[in-house]
Amino acid sequence: MMKKNILLLIMTVAFGFQMNAQRGIKIAYIDMDYILKSIPEYQQANQQLDTKVQKWKSEIELMMTEVDDMKQNLENERALLTKELIEEREEEISFEEKKVQEYQNERFGAQGDLLVQKRQLVQPVQDQVFNAVQEIGKKREYDFIFENSAEALMLFSANRHDISDQVLSMIERTSRKTDNENRANEVAVDKDDQYKSVEGAKKDAAEEAKRDRERQIKVNEREALLEDRQRKRDSARAARQAEYDERRRKLLEDRNRRRDSIEKARNN
Repeated sequence: MMKKNILLLIMTVAFGFQMNAQRGIKIAYIDMDYILKSIPEYQQANQQLDTKVQKWKSEIELMMTEVDDMKQNLENERALLTKELIEEREEEISFEEKKVQEYQNERFGAQGDLLVQKRQLVQPVQDQVFNAVQEIGKKREYDFIFENSAEALMLFSANRHDISDQVLSMIERTSRKTDNENRANEVAVDKDDQYKSVEGAKKDAAEEAKRDRERQIKVNEREALLEDRQRKRDSARAARQAEYDERRRKLLEDRNRRRDSIEKARNN
């Protein structure tokens, strides 16, 4: 609702500008879903993530099946067990159910692996789109460029304002330019740069290198943060597993001692 109100305010201001300016307000929009679906690297990474999701779901289903089997076995043997053994089995089932729930939250929760890896997948593409939109907006003198989605609702959008293909073309050109630079270790020069002086070209190259370093620093910081979070999750998971193994070992030892005691009492 807040974003809708902000958009309405922008459109109202734009209409006011149009009434008082010689030229109309120039507005465009992009379709983020269309752009993402048109980038092969994103699609490949998304397919890999889908494979992981299916694996996680299969693991959860297997864990739930094992818990259901434990419950069914308890019901089948309840009449033959002592009260103490029944309580032990129920405690073990409760512990296994909690373990399944924790694993579900770890994979699919609000801070789970799925959302973290989705953000990691989309962020580089969003950065490319943002940079391309900034350049197009400046060169073509747009007043506003919106994302045509539920998060940034547009009251009206004509097809002629859709610049998604232009953004894709710019991303592809930038990608090809980067590949050429890595292979040939050369800097591609736009046609406009042919008319610049040597000193101007050097200044532009230095500024571009500075921006590249700043972007790389941000990428490194983001990757380091994700790796640190993953290490913490792995450490917590290992600790929970060790705790579970120790409790299970003690439960089995106690159960065996009680059975031996009951068996001994019966024999005597």
